[in-house]
Amino acid sequence: MTDAAELPVDFAPDRLERFLNGRFGPGALDLQRIGGGQSNPTYFVTHGGRRMVLRKQPRGPILRGAHAIDREYRAMRAFGATDVPVPGMILYHDDADPLGTPFYLMERVEGRVFTDARLPDMAPAERRAIYLSMAETLARLHGHAPDRIGLGDFGRPGDYFARQLHRWTDQLAGSSFAGNPVLNDLAAEIAARMPGDDGLVAIAHGDFRLGNLLYHPTEPRVVAVLDWELSTVGHPLADLGFAAIPWHSQPDEFGGILGHVSPGIPSEAEFFAAYRAVLPSVPAPSAFHVAFALFRFAVVFVGIADRAAAGSAADPGAARYAPLAERFAIRARELLAGRPHEVTG
Repeated sequence: MTDAAELPVDFAPDRLERFLNGRFGPGALDLQRIGGGQSNPTYFVTHGGRRMVLRKQPRGPILRGAHAIDREYRAMRAFGATDVPVPGMILYHDDADPLGTPFYLMERVEGRVFTDARLPDMAPAERRAIYLSMAETLARLHGHAPDRIGLGDFGRPGDYFARQLHRWTDQLAGSSFAGNPVLNDLAAEIAARMPGDDGLVAIAHGDFRLGNLLYHPTEPRVVAVLDWELSTVGHPLADLGFAAIPWHSQPDEFGGILGHVSPGIPSEAEFFAAYRAVLPSVPAPSAFHVAFALFRFAVVFVGIADRAAAGSAADPGAARYAPLAERFAIRARELLAGRPHEVTG
């Protein structure tokens, strides 16, 4: 992860201060860019006595449907009325003036973010509780019917995996990895194994992983689900398969746990069981669902690599993620073939 001190502020702070003074009254501005994200620049903002987080689109050309901060804002505002923990939404500003791009403000929630899925320096009981809270939170999220929380028009129900495969293969075809045989062969294999639509519908978060959850400062429970940019009306197994990626990736592959023993971390099967204890109507994911998640994340890494090459990545060190695209594709093909994952290093 890039140190926050290395990340530049990508707008004029005095323009934000004038905007906040106009909305909330005069107040001193303190601004800190925070790192970790690969997509939308994010800042801690203190204005007077108000502690907030600002999320905005990055500068430069933006692909259609990318950096959808309006969808982030709408999803979190909808779930704010449920038992799914999200920050309180303050405002959404859709004009490029004054910061150069649209942005939104939300309340700052105190807590911990874990970027290493091994959870080093923690007791086994705390590791287990952290993972089980993650599973239970995802199940609660999926338990809210989209139309009952005002998100019935947030996407098209049905044939979610087929539509998503089309989206991600199109993105791959338009990238610098378009001719990569490992990724292209995986896309073809996933298409050949596509299951029929089973009618399950939920709001799919789209990036539900440990690093996008905020945990209580001292307790092993989720206090906020973050980074809803990819959320849509979708299929619950897309999220559940994605949440299983740590069991299929090594620590040097975006912080997985494959090949590493951390006492207390539940098995993948125990994680799925904790989810299903809350939402038994959703079955455990198959190899297809986890492989699909690995493919999708591989194409995300392709996008990160291309933005890094173009100089528009949110993280100046984003180029280091380029090799993960092919490595995640290999993990997916191992899984579909029923082969044990090869552990290296």
